[in-house]
Amino acid sequence: CRRASSPGRIFFLLRLDSVSFILTHQLAMDVILVTGGTGLVGKGIEAHLAKNPSPNQKWVFLSSKDADIRSLEDTRRVFQKYQPTHVIHLAAMVGGLFRNMREKLEFYRANSAMNDNVLACAHEFKVKKCISCMSTCIFPDKTTYPIDETMIHNGPPHESNEGYAYAKRMVDVLNRCYHEAHGSNFTSIIPTNIFGPHDNFNIDDGHVIPGLIHKCHTAKQNGTDFVVWGSGKPLRQFIFSEDLGALIVWVLHQYDDPSPIILSTSEQDEVSIGDVAQMVAEAMNFQGRLVYDTTKADGQFKKTASNKKLLTLNPTFKFTPIRDAIAQSVKWFEDNFESARK
Repeated sequence: CRRASSPGRIFFLLRLDSVSFILTHQLAMDVILVTGGTGLVGKGIEAHLAKNPSPNQKWVFLSSKDADIRSLEDTRRVFQKYQPTHVIHLAAMVGGLFRNMREKLEFYRANSAMNDNVLACAHEFKVKKCISCMSTCIFPDKTTYPIDETMIHNGPPHESNEGYAYAKRMVDVLNRCYHEAHGSNFTSIIPTNIFGPHDNFNIDDGHVIPGLIHKCHTAKQNGTDFVVWGSGKPLRQFIFSEDLGALIVWVLHQYDDPSPIILSTSEQDEVSIGDVAQMVAEAMNFQGRLVYDTTKADGQFKKTASNKKLLTLNPTFKFTPIRDAIAQSVKWFEDNFESARK
């Protein structure tokens, strides 16, 4: 018996009755395909993996340049190329309150197509596990609090983002249908409001914290007021992108259930938009005046989420305090101002 090797393979050559047999063992390697992988959450996963490398795993972080997953043909092509064993589906058409209000139809159609194509290809290519990302904004507008994973379909979402919300709700339906029809290990996560380095800091179309960071930076540079749209009174739970990245990797390895799981800080960590604006101003050392433009809509007043399920399954997880996370995000934006999305 003689052992030889080549990259990724081990060969054993056995001579028996003058006949040579080659037994090939391909070292197992999971391929994790991340759609929307170059955005905020994908970068959060990368930051976690940099500190906690995963052996025998190949991570592929896709951008929209690699494939337009609104197209089934493009989606199938990228699955064929990488042959993923696992998929983390982050790609979505997203935006802040005012863009959601303007483009309801576009949000519905684009997100519905992406979700259907990714899950169809995950089934076709026999993916072991697929995790899709939803959002707490998909929950009913009129509801009791805190909201939990069982309440997604209990009523219509807030009308301001109904296009996005209904498209994302269907991920939960698709996951259950694939599980019932084929036994597929497809599930979904529901993070609260995400922020961090590599966010979209566009003032008009970005989410609240990156928008506030950009506004405060502009006000500081120009010596003008730091203007916050709305009253500042609505309440939100925020999750730092690097915390979310760590939790997604945990879900990949530890959570196997088609029902969704909320990934969020606790209810007592809910803060007002006004409090967040003050934290941004402090982190940026803004010395000017902070004012509220109450002619702008507030959107949904609150959407408090319960993380009881998460803490039951992962009780030792520690979230980054929001003040520290905002300070890190502000520093990243200032250090990367020229290249940041804005």
